[in-house]
Amino acid sequence: MNDLHNILAQDDELSAEELLKYLEGSLSDEARHKTERKLVDSSFADEALQGLQSFKNKKDIHLYVKELNKQLQKQTAAKKKKQEQKKIKGMDWLAITIVLILLLCFLGYWVIRLQHK
Repeated sequence: MNDLHNILAQDDELSAEELLKYLEGSLSDEARHKTERKLVDSSFADEALQGLQSFKNKKDIHLYVKELNKQLQKQTAAKKKKQEQKKIKGMDWLAITIVLILLLCFLGYWVIRLQHK
């Protein structure tokens, strides 16, 4: 079930959950060492850890992460909605163009047929 919420994470990358547990100190020794190896391999994860360590109140980090995810979902939903609206507007012009081409073909056929009679 947790994989459904984190579909972009790979096994060798550090997840947000692992990073937060590392900060809280709630990982086992083995998991802590594994996390530290991942931090050494990834400068992005290391910078994320440094940023999270700068928070004064570590308990509020979960709230910040939740709020950031919520805002990100709103922004992506708004962008997706705009893209869908653009597609619909484009489809109107496409439909009109197709109808006009069909009408011109029919009119051309009708004119040629009248000339042969």
